[in-house]
Amino acid sequence: MSQVVIHGDTVYTAGIVAGDTNTDVAGQTGQILDKIDRYLAEAGSNKSKILTATIWLTDIKDFNDVNTVWDAWVSKDNPPTRACVESKLAAPQYKIEIRVVAAA
Repeated sequence: MSQVVIHGDTVYTAGIVAGDTNTDVAGQTGQILDKIDRYLAEAGSNKSKILTATIWLTDIKDFNDVNTVWDAWVSKDNPPTRACVESKLAAPQYKIEIRVVAAA
């Protein structure tokens, strides 16, 4: 499975999870957003070019904690569309998973 695929002028990420799961949802969110920054930079893009994001939470009660981290990180001038849903994830230690699509 690829973590990033570039097709034409569009960058797609896989669902990204935290590397250190011994933290709360805000900590996991920050780790994921750091990975997104790195993946987009490697693809010649950045967060201001994100078109859409999908967020999966294991517990929707964490929605406000995620939004606090997301709102501090996201491009204020070019916020993407976003969906956020509650879902079981691949392993119980993951509290959140995020996928983005961005222009290159």
